[in-house]
Amino acid sequence: MEVTKQIDRSNLMNVLWDLQVKKSCIEHDDITKIANEFNMSRTEVEGVITFYHFYHRKFAGKYTIYLNDAIVGKHSGMEQIKKTFEKELGISPGQVTNDKLFGLFETSCIGLSDQEPACLINFKPFTKLTPDKVISIIKQIREGVRLTDICDTPNSTIQYTPAEDRTVFFKSYTRFSSLEYIRKNAPEWLIELVKQSKLTGRGGAFFPTGLKWQFCRQNKGDIKYLLCNADEGEPGTFKDRVLLQEHPELVIEGMILAAYAIGASIGVIYLRAEYMYLKKKLQLLIDTYRDAGFLGKDIDAKSPFSFDMYIHLGAGSYVCGEETAMIHSMEGKRGEPTTKEFFPVEKGFNDKPTVVNNVETLATVPRIIEMGLDHYLSLGTPVTPGTKLLSVSGDCKKPGLYEIEWGMKLREFLELVEAEDPHMVLFNGFAGDCLSPADFDREISGENLLANNIQFSFIDANDYAKKMTSVGLRSGGSFMTFKKDRNILTILKNIADFFVAESCGICVPCRTGNFLLNKKIDKLTLGHAEEKDLQDIKEWSTIITTTSRCGLGKMSSNSLNSAILKFPEVFKNSLSENTDFNKAFDLNKAVEEYDKIIKEITADYE
Repeated sequence: MEVTKQIDRSNLMNVLWDLQVKKSCIEHDDITKIANEFNMSRTEVEGVITFYHFYHRKFAGKYTIYLNDAIVGKHSGMEQIKKTFEKELGISPGQVTNDKLFGLFETSCIGLSDQEPACLINFKPFTKLTPDKVISIIKQIREGVRLTDICDTPNSTIQYTPAEDRTVFFKSYTRFSSLEYIRKNAPEWLIELVKQSKLTGRGGAFFPTGLKWQFCRQNKGDIKYLLCNADEGEPGTFKDRVLLQEHPELVIEGMILAAYAIGASIGVIYLRAEYMYLKKKLQLLIDTYRDAGFLGKDIDAKSPFSFDMYIHLGAGSYVCGEETAMIHSMEGKRGEPTTKEFFPVEKGFNDKPTVVNNVETLATVPRIIEMGLDHYLSLGTPVTPGTKLLSVSGDCKKPGLYEIEWGMKLREFLELVEAEDPHMVLFNGFAGDCLSPADFDREISGENLLANNIQFSFIDANDYAKKMTSVGLRSGGSFMTFKKDRNILTILKNIADFFVAESCGICVPCRTGNFLLNKKIDKLTLGHAEEKDLQDIKEWSTIITTTSRCGLGKMSSNSLNSAILKFPEVFKNSLSENTDFNKAFDLNKAVEEYDKIIKEITADYE
């Protein structure tokens, strides 16, 4: 059985993508036709279109170029690359050339932080850019060379794995092998196995996977859904991309196993638009599993058990990484998170019981079956067994993907990546924490959740070091290291700009609060800030964190507050000396022109 997608609003984004790819924009008449076809108002359709970065109302060029404006890209030389594009094309970001051939735009992280500077041209990847390479690319495109002939295949850049008998992901795998186990075992057996494995969500939330499956199985529904969240929009993260490149079969089989456990009949891979170049390979693999009888009606793995899947392409929205926002996006709506009146396992996609799991989470399940529970539990630590994938970028000699056992010391990991004069680590991406040398003796594990619940009410770094030495660090996957001469305020400004741009706007505290925090960073950068501004940051952060609907608002101020805690000298040196006279304001310079005019006037009367 091949999945038959309903001709309803859930197909809206596919229609919008067809138009965007074909015409490089979605025009006025297109919106009218779409509104009529889906029984929506024009305003509703425009609301969906304008929510996503990659749908354009105006022509975006036959070749649409997206440059990464995240901090790692900037530190890797993106400004020079941008200037080269501007010079060669004669336009600035946000503009289209007069001949309509090229459109130049900036966007947030494109999942290639280990291969910066990088860009997407019509969603084909170009990595390790240099000015000469940019000139060559533009020249070849103008000469009619196909993008597929000159684009790059992103390297997986797997820098480290444990010994083979202790590696979970990056080793050989016999396709279909894990599915043999469900022929002779009940769904409850699989749920119990996953619960005993202590597997938790690897997208950053760390909710127990087996428990989520159990909740969904217990909820009745004429149809249930299994969604794979492949929308890793957290800047600095690319682990899911590498898994989908190297071992997509683990993800497919993980989805089949999860569907069997919860009783789902339809699965969806929500793939971020920046990974569009992976879609064809994924679709071919899905077709292979269907042709082999492992997807469809009464599949070979277990009868009666029917399950099939398809790929849903995102359109550029960080907040859609949150499960309820992702579900709204799949339903053809703006990707705005919901209040938690119901959890997805109760009412999710199309108001049916739904499980949403991360790529890494799903890929782990076939390996647990293959390795055996006892072997898997022998890896890592007692509380967090197994291994963790970390996407490493920034100031280090070996950026790339690392598979490590939980429990490794942060200092050891910095040595492993050959970090250059490490001074600050951004752990878990822009929504994570800033770590200082006081943290380097902590281990990467989940032995103590205090690390995720720090109240930023004290500013004594020594006190912090004493409290945190024995506290584990949980990672969603992003690890950015910065050397001592990097400007911390510049990094924080880049993060703040990101959250202002990516907030969906439905929560006033998130929409307005992140804007105000951004302005506080501006004051600090200019030397205009006072002690009260630091207190305002803490108070506003508390409001944003406690009143926002989703993880974006709840986590958006983490890096700023942890930086204030870990690097107090940076902020102290940025404050005005007193409240009566701002040191950034030069009175003599401000009245210089006025004094000059007065002297000229008075000279005429002498």
